[in-house]
Amino acid sequence: MRAFDYTRAESLDQAAAALDPAASVIAGGTNLLDLMKLQVMTPERVVDITRLPGLDAIEPEGEGLRLGALVRNSDLAADPRIRGRYPLLSRALLSGASGQIRNKATTGGNLLQRTRCPYFYDPAMACNKREPGAGCAAQGGVGRMLALFGTSDSCLAAHPSDMAVALRALDAKVEVRSGAGEIRHLALDELYRLPGDRPDLETTLAADDLITAVILPAPVAGSVQAYRKVRDRASYAFALVSVAAVIRMDQGRIATAALAFGGVAPRPWREPELEAMLQGQTPDEALFREVAQRLTAEPAPNPDTEFKRPLLRRTLLAVLREATGLAQPSIGTDATKDAA
Repeated sequence: MRAFDYTRAESLDQAAAALDPAASVIAGGTNLLDLMKLQVMTPERVVDITRLPGLDAIEPEGEGLRLGALVRNSDLAADPRIRGRYPLLSRALLSGASGQIRNKATTGGNLLQRTRCPYFYDPAMACNKREPGAGCAAQGGVGRMLALFGTSDSCLAAHPSDMAVALRALDAKVEVRSGAGEIRHLALDELYRLPGDRPDLETTLAADDLITAVILPAPVAGSVQAYRKVRDRASYAFALVSVAAVIRMDQGRIATAALAFGGVAPRPWREPELEAMLQGQTPDEALFREVAQRLTAEPAPNPDTEFKRPLLRRTLLAVLREATGLAQPSIGTDATKDAA
């Protein structure tokens, strides 16, 4: 680990003043510290925001909830309002990391964690995300943890967050405060960039921007929410593929459908045209197979990642069957409860 300066911010203005391209924010530090030890990230200054007031609460926001950026993952997953009205989010959080890490990791930090691509983590390997212009060793390399969608010739890395996949299906917005104190709200596909020819630029955030909250809209009344994660072991493993779904049925037909996919793209992946194929339709095995086939129609960018295509199809089919009543629900598929 290289030497760095340390600043503990006591206010949002103080934090913004300390942030520049050479600085990194630290809250839980569950990802940043690992990367600093490996010298994958070498900030000149670390800005500690753990004492900023008002960012560690879960509060009503209209008919939804406002999740402070410093809310710990364990606290968020255990909150009765999340478990009842947004069970998808609770399931996703509990499927990630370990209990000890969830006790430290924060909402904002979870969103901004870096890829677990092994080539990014190894300074001896060429990586455009770590060093722009260096090349991508993952091209033609081992591809088990790489992406299927949204990649480029410069980068094949997948986003690792479970929480972000759930938030994408729930149509959450990310509250961002600029260095000048202006507040804006971003959908997740507005927060994350696709790699293009600059995979080192992962988000649309400026150097002095700070995530202050995540805004959950009111849950879809009468919906079923599901999260299914396929991984190499039962705990403390990142998704090979994951599927998040919010489905509302009405008189035997699919009234609304929101689907998000994890472990397969540089950001939580969503394809509205697939959701449109489902809406208004009667649940049917042939329909579900057509949707799954269309999702995975293109070959994987790395031959080693090809196994994810049938794996993602099977996972999506299982989620759709359970969420629409074609199959008995298993753990991870929950009916949304009304607000108390």
